[in-house]
Amino acid sequence: MVEFEQYRGRWFIVKIGGELALDVRRLARSVGEAVKRFTEAGIKVAVVHGAGPQASALSKRLGLETQQVAGQRVTDDATLEVMKMALAGQASVNIASAFRLAQVSAIATSGVSAGLIEASRRPKVMVNDQEVDYGLVGDITAINVTLFEKLASIGVVPLVGSLAGDALGHVYNVNADTVATRLAGKLRAAKLFLVSNVPGVLKDRTDLSSRLPRLTRADAEAYIASGVISGGMIPKVQESVAMLDEGIEAIHIVGLEPDTALFDEGLEPGSRGTVFVR
Repeated sequence: MVEFEQYRGRWFIVKIGGELALDVRRLARSVGEAVKRFTEAGIKVAVVHGAGPQASALSKRLGLETQQVAGQRVTDDATLEVMKMALAGQASVNIASAFRLAQVSAIATSGVSAGLIEASRRPKVMVNDQEVDYGLVGDITAINVTLFEKLASIGVVPLVGSLAGDALGHVYNVNADTVATRLAGKLRAAKLFLVSNVPGVLKDRTDLSSRLPRLTRADAEAYIASGVISGGMIPKVQESVAMLDEGIEAIHIVGLEPDTALFDEGLEPGSRGTVFVR
């Protein structure tokens, strides 16, 4: 594909929220189709996913209280079991089904498998002047770049749920956005796509036409300071801007409307989402 010739042999990382795994056919014709066209252009692709809605729904059914601090799920032993079932079960199988429907050769797994993503338990941290113990939440310590490259060399797209582990058999819950950004940094990805139901960074969250097509670090800091970027979008934007220093050329926040949104955004940055550039 001539349009993507400059990215042949490079990595694209695609992160999808768990909410997108609820509709297999929609996921297939949007993200699945885009990934298929990327790989046909000689681009190496890895997909990272979360399972927030699935985990919350399962916790409710089991009578477990969901606790979050600063957008991160506090993970005790019971919650970790829920995350295993949601991430490596429902979300993983649905996403694998979507990619098979899109005729993409993909393998669903988690960061625990073969040490794809290694982590250690997060120490207690200060949040809003209070000490918080996130429990069995992990901080990434290593990424098996060699194995990711081997999977790409045989034409396989890894679909990685955001669980990680260590050599002692411990398993940790890790934020999917963090897994995606760190993976993109280690693989020196040309592009990182953060795909959700949100079409990008909006000046007015109630007005989809207020989407900002392009942001630099200075722009992002100014919009956060003024309150234009707020709530759960703040850590996503901050993480994105910070990872530009890790070798990622561009980071895109993009939605699923229309079905070609992800592919269009890859082809023409800022056309369907918000692109962060150095």
